[in-house]
Amino acid sequence: MRTTLALLPLALLAASAGLGAQSFSTVEERMSAAEFRDAGLDTLTEAQLQSLNAWLQRNASCEGGGAALAGPGGPRAARMDEDDRADVVSRLPGTFTGWQGSAVFRLENGQVWRSIDPDSSLRGVNLTNPKVTIERGIFGVWRLKVEGYNTAVKVERIE
Repeated sequence: MRTTLALLPLALLAASAGLGAQSFSTVEERMSAAEFRDAGLDTLTEAQLQSLNAWLQRNASCEGGGAALAGPGGPRAARMDEDDRADVVSRLPGTFTGWQGSAVFRLENGQVWRSIDPDSSLRGVNLTNPKVTIERGIFGVWRLKVEGYNTAVKVERIE
C-alpha cells in the first residue's frame, strides 16, 4: 500500500506531462453541430464514436505532428489563410469530357488541381465551361465535383 501511495505522485506527473505534450479534441468538439449531423456522425453508436476518436488520436501525427488535428484556432489554423479553408467555385474553361484515373484540372480562376484517386472516373461527358466546386472534406481531403453530376474525385492543389 505504501509503495502504491508513493508512486501515485509520479503517475500523476507522468499523466499530466502526457496530456500537455499533445492535446486532443474529439470530433464532436472540432465540428459544429450542423457539420457533425451533415457528416452523418450523429448516427454512430457511442462505441463507434469512441472508436473514431481513438483512431483520430492515434493518427493525429499524420499531418504536422498532430497540429492538423488541434482543433479550431490551433497551430495549423493559424498558418492557413481563409483561401486555404474555403470551398473553391470556378469553371473548367473550354470543352470538358470528364476524367479517368490521373487528371489535371486547370480552373478559370488560375488554380490547378490534380486527381489523387486513380480509380475515380467520370466518362461520357461533353460540356462547355462547366461549373466545378472543390470542397474540403473530413481529414483535409479535397473533392472536385462537376455541376450536375453526382461523382467526385479526390484532388490536391498543385498551383
